[in-house]
Amino acid sequence: MNPDVLIVGGGVVGAACAQALATEGCRVTLLEAEGLGGGATAAAMGHLVALDGSDAELALCRLGQARWNALAPDLGAALELDPCGTLWVAADEEEMALVKPRCEAYRAAGIEAELLDARALHEAEPHLAPHLPGGMRVPGDSVIYPPAGARLLAEAAQRAGARILTGIRVASLEPHGLRLADGTALSAGCVVLAAGSASKALIPRLPLVRRKGHLAITERRPGFLHHQLVELGYLKSAHGSDTDSVAFNLQPRPNGQLLLGSSRQFGDEAPDIRTTLLRRMIEQALSYVPDLAQVSVVRAWTGFRPITPDHRPLIGPLPGHPGVLLACGHEGLGITTAPATAELIAAEVLGRKPAIDPAPYLPSRFPELAHA
Repeated sequence: MNPDVLIVGGGVVGAACAQALATEGCRVTLLEAEGLGGGATAAAMGHLVALDGSDAELALCRLGQARWNALAPDLGAALELDPCGTLWVAADEEEMALVKPRCEAYRAAGIEAELLDARALHEAEPHLAPHLPGGMRVPGDSVIYPPAGARLLAEAAQRAGARILTGIRVASLEPHGLRLADGTALSAGCVVLAAGSASKALIPRLPLVRRKGHLAITERRPGFLHHQLVELGYLKSAHGSDTDSVAFNLQPRPNGQLLLGSSRQFGDEAPDIRTTLLRRMIEQALSYVPDLAQVSVVRAWTGFRPITPDHRPLIGPLPGHPGVLLACGHEGLGITTAPATAELIAAEVLGRKPAIDPAPYLPSRFPELAHA
């Protein structure tokens, strides 16, 4: 019997789509070229964060956070969900002036947010540099371990009846299905393309660009950090120009390690670590947390995240290809928004009203897709 839905990609987005659709009773087959939770998922920091770069971004983030919180008890301790909250840190008085209106904007959106002056900031995180003037705490944010999230969602999908196949490469989209690299043709009522940057190999006109990033992880220092720390300039870096950039982001891991990000590069397709950029990233971190100089980095790595020109993912029907849905282009928010993306995809497949307006994420917003 042919499946109702073929899903291409076994990262956290594809796995979330498989779980959501299988739970709804769809016959689902997920195809992953390598291993579950690789690709962009393995290169993610794992924050479940309410990011407010736009109303559409915030809506997708909030839905994602709510769905992760609902899923977490069933997924279990291996998810490594840490409700540590986020501290957005102001570097100077100019940035501090932006904290109060941002705090008010979060509250207006129904998100708990707390304005911290310098004293409160340093009580919350004693290792922060003493000159920092304050910031904003968002206690509802969390951190997970992304590869485990993908694997656990895939296992939940299997329990609901989905087939999860790894080591399977897709060669092309075909009418009403796919053709595999070995020549096998697979048919289905619907195909969901959730292969991140690799989605462009199947549909070259997709408006996706790969953005390279560096991450580093330290030795174990339990108790060193209590919150995820992010500089207020993070959004400027995340949604910035095509120049190389770094932004301070530091996460506590449940085992006591500290995960450090982040950098962004266009045009560098090699997985090699660029020591100059990694050094910039570490120097930026030391300007916020000088005591990090006493902590050793034990590993650094790179990964590639797919982004669109307007920094919103492609979620929904692909014009000109009946039965093909896109779920890709999430850049650095794929972990946060994976279950929200899955909910939008499930609503489209099942013909029901989604929890949020899907219009900002529809692929048809781009002319090169709308006029296919």
